[in-house]
Amino acid sequence: MESENLRGLFQLLTRRFGLLNKNCCRADEIEISLVQSHILYEINRQHKPSIQQIAETLGTDITTFSRQIQSLIKMNLVMKTPDEEDRRISILSLTEEGVKVNNRIEQQMNDYLNEIFSTMNEFEKETVVRSLKLLNDRMVKSSVCCTTPWG
Repeated sequence: MESENLRGLFQLLTRRFGLLNKNCCRADEIEISLVQSHILYEINRQHKPSIQQIAETLGTDITTFSRQIQSLIKMNLVMKTPDEEDRRISILSLTEEGVKVNNRIEQQMNDYLNEIFSTMNEFEKETVVRSLKLLNDRMVKSSVCCTTPWG
């Protein structure tokens, strides 16, 4: 398989998922960027995560990440509170509005994926899911995981 064809497939997949769009989704009249969507998802998924934990999970430098958190706080989607045991650490949580927005994005993504998968038979669905799991597993084991190949 030629590498240019593989690159083209990934470029096309990226565009079709809307990963190049300025905003990935709209929830209750709030425009959410892809990065913000990932932050909301991870805060919801993890139990009382710190700013550092979420930044590490997303592979984002802390300065850029802090700006994103401040913007989500201004949007009333995220709360930042000092850790009870170590007040130097800030714990992140979703506000009531943040939970609603995250749930709305989750529903939009599920609807989109269900529509895509509805055109496949069971074997095709299982093949895609198994292939994605394999690809993710191999990406983690790659020497350039979580960065671009050039650094």
